[in-house]
Amino acid sequence: MNYQNIKEQDRQIYEIIKREEQRQKEGIELIASENYVSKAVLEAMGSVLTNKYSEGYPGKRYYGGNEIIDQAEGLAIERAKELFGAEHVNVQPLSGSPANLAVYMALLNPGDKVLGFSLDQGGHLSHGHPLNFSGKLYTIIPYFAKKDTEIIDMDEVEEIALREKPKMILAGFSAYSRSMDWKRFKEIADKIGAFTFADIAHVAGLIAGKQLESPVPYFDVVSTTTHKTLRGPRGAMIMCKEKFAKDIDKAVFPGVQGGPHDHINAAKAVAYGEALRPEFREYAAQIIKNAKALSSALQNKGYRIVSGGTDNHLMLVDMFGSKQITGKEAEKALEKVGISINKNMIPYDPRKPMDPSGVRLGTPAVTTRGMKEADMETVAELMDAALINRADESKLAEIKQQVKEFSLKFPVPGIE
Repeated sequence: MNYQNIKEQDRQIYEIIKREEQRQKEGIELIASENYVSKAVLEAMGSVLTNKYSEGYPGKRYYGGNEIIDQAEGLAIERAKELFGAEHVNVQPLSGSPANLAVYMALLNPGDKVLGFSLDQGGHLSHGHPLNFSGKLYTIIPYFAKKDTEIIDMDEVEEIALREKPKMILAGFSAYSRSMDWKRFKEIADKIGAFTFADIAHVAGLIAGKQLESPVPYFDVVSTTTHKTLRGPRGAMIMCKEKFAKDIDKAVFPGVQGGPHDHINAAKAVAYGEALRPEFREYAAQIIKNAKALSSALQNKGYRIVSGGTDNHLMLVDMFGSKQITGKEAEKALEKVGISINKNMIPYDPRKPMDPSGVRLGTPAVTTRGMKEADMETVAELMDAALINRADESKLAEIKQQVKEFSLKFPVPGIE
């Protein structure tokens, strides 16, 4: 991607792109929801497929000239089915929240009860936050992590479900470092006749890479974003049992969206093809190895990891409880040295959401660059040094140079 035409036509945007390339090359990306796509995925996103409008589905479009687009979308669908063992797949959702909205619309009526993981415990906005469509349109009943273990108590989930009898049980998270007991969620739902909906946006790549158990065999509907651990373009998809296929498809189009983004759907197909290769399993396994190594390295430096560790790609660090540093302070200090993280609430956090006690870290992006367990020790050392010296601008400048020298040893796909 040499951006020659942008360089000639729009110098301002060209320079922004080049500065962002430099930032990505010279920094350490630890935001759990971010990753680097391959050159092939980048090329598909930048292809002429963006020129086409294709409202509808393969073979049933509202515009002519879609015979080739149908092939691209069909390929994405078939590869997704193979990757996850799904009966039906809709690859058109533009992002995770619209995908989740479509699921709600397909299965529920406004006001229906939904049992979902509380946002302040590790859930997602679309799982019932009062300012989100989910909280505005549906009656959300939250379940929580136990205060002493910071792990979801499935007996308590069952107790709440039996008492409240929600129409749908939602299992998924954006900041939870432990495995989900998909089978137990399904057993609980069956006792009350509830729909089961899994949001695997964060762990889809680890599931596709056969490192974590999949909810697809158990759940009625499963949504996921296609970036994060799956390492595809920014987008989403919905998988479901065949009996829900028509309702899901109608909810996506015309329920929530108009025309799909055909260049992105082609890029999804490319990413799914990459995920079907044996080396993707090795990648997924290394993500978890790196997460465990980073978690242990930080624990050895006196940082408290929420729930004591991680089973997946991410971890929450109780900065305030460990070091009397707020999550906001930690994020800003690390940003100054080129390490990207995000502030995050921890379970039962006494602080406010915009300045919480914790931070969230993840290893998908650094693993894509080729880092291994020993490198996580270095990452932990650089983080710790930046946090210790967060008030010393000259020291932070020195650490930023160390971060740059370390990062440049590991190439970023798509950046020369």
